[in-house]
Amino acid sequence: MRLLLYSEYFSPSSGGVETIVLELARGLAERAAIPPGSQRMEVTVVTGTPGSPAEDAALPFRVIRRPRLWQLVRLIRGADLIHVAGPALAPLALGLLLRKPVVVEHHGFQVACPNGQMFYEPDQTLCPGHYMAGRYAKCLHCNAKVSGLRKTWKLLLLTPVRRWLANRARVNITPTDWLAGIVQLKRMKTIHHGIPSGPAAISSIAPAPTFAYVGRLVTTKGVGLLLQAAEQLRREGLQFRLKIIGDGPEREALKSRAAALDGCVEFLGQVSSDRQDEALSGIGTVVMPSQSGEAFGLVAAENMLRGKLLIVSDIGSLREVVGDTGLVFPASDAAALASCMRRVLENPSLVSARGSAARDRAMQAFSLGSMIQAHVSLYRAALLR
Repeated sequence: MRLLLYSEYFSPSSGGVETIVLELARGLAERAAIPPGSQRMEVTVVTGTPGSPAEDAALPFRVIRRPRLWQLVRLIRGADLIHVAGPALAPLALGLLLRKPVVVEHHGFQVACPNGQMFYEPDQTLCPGHYMAGRYAKCLHCNAKVSGLRKTWKLLLLTPVRRWLANRARVNITPTDWLAGIVQLKRMKTIHHGIPSGPAAISSIAPAPTFAYVGRLVTTKGVGLLLQAAEQLRREGLQFRLKIIGDGPEREALKSRAAALDGCVEFLGQVSSDRQDEALSGIGTVVMPSQSGEAFGLVAAENMLRGKLLIVSDIGSLREVVGDTGLVFPASDAAALASCMRRVLENPSLVSARGSAARDRAMQAFSLGSMIQAHVSLYRAALLR
C-alpha cells in the first residue's frame, strides 16, 4: 500500500499535529506487514514545513517538503490512498479530482469555524457555534479585528468549501467524540490520539507545592487566566510555585503580569520533548486552562502518562481525555480554577491518587499501538469501498 500522508505542519515545527503525524507515519512505516503476510506499507509524508535533509534521511519513511503543484499532483497520482491531516484544500481537492481514496483527520475546527479555533474574539470565550448555526455576521464580527475585513471574508467563504470537500472523503477521522459532534460531517470515525508509553513513571513530588503549564503562550490557551487564579491564591496567603513551559507571542506580556506574584512564577521557555520529563520532575499537577481550540488535548494525555494530576477547563475534548481522573472547572472562570488549585494545596494526597489513576487511564485509552492499528484497519476499509 502506497500511503501519502499530507500535513501542512511537520517536524521540526512543534505542536500537537506535528507530534501525531510523526508518530503515525513512523508507526505505519515500521510495521512489518498489514496484516502479517500481506503487503508492506510505503509511507510518504508531504508537508509545507521546511526542514533538514539530514534529519529526514534518518526517518523510516520518505519526506517531501514544500512541493510545487505539479509535484503534488504526481505524488497523489502515484499513491494508493491519501490521508490529509487537517482539511487542506489543495491535497484534498486533488485527491478527489484524481479519484483517489481520501481520508481526512481533523486536528481542529476548520470545517465548522472560520478561524479554526472555536474562539469568539469579542468576548474572549469558547464560541457557541455561530457558523454551524448560520450566524455568519457573528463570524465576521469575531474575526474582523484580528484578521482584517478582507481575510475575514476569505476565511468565511472557504469554510463551506472545506466542508463540501471533507464530506466527499471516504472517512472523516476525529480524535474525540466531542469534536465529531462539533464538526458534524459524513462518515465520521473517532480514533483517539496515541502516545508512546516509554519509560515514563510517576515522578516524586517536590517539597514546595508546584503547578505547571505546558503549551503555547497564546490567548486561547488561557495562561492569563491561570495567572489571575494564582494572584487570588497569593492574596489568600497560600504558598506555591508555578512553572510556565512554552513560548509564544504573549510571553512578554505574561511575564510582566507575573512580576507582581513575588517571584513564584518561573518561565522556562520552549522545552524540547526529550527534556520535558526533566522539566516536570517533582511537579505533581499540570494545569490546562484552555479557553478554546482543543480538539483533543495532547498535553493532557502526555502528562497523565507521567502520572500527573490534571486540572483542566470543561471544554468537551479535555473532559473526554481526562475522564474522572482530573479536576475540571468552567472555562474562563478564574475563581473556579483557583478553587481547584486550592483544593490541591489543601489536600496533597489528591496528587498521587488522581495521578496514578490518570496514568492507568492513559495507558489503556491512548495507546500508540492502538492508534496505529485503528488507522490500518480504517485504510483497508477505505480501499475496499
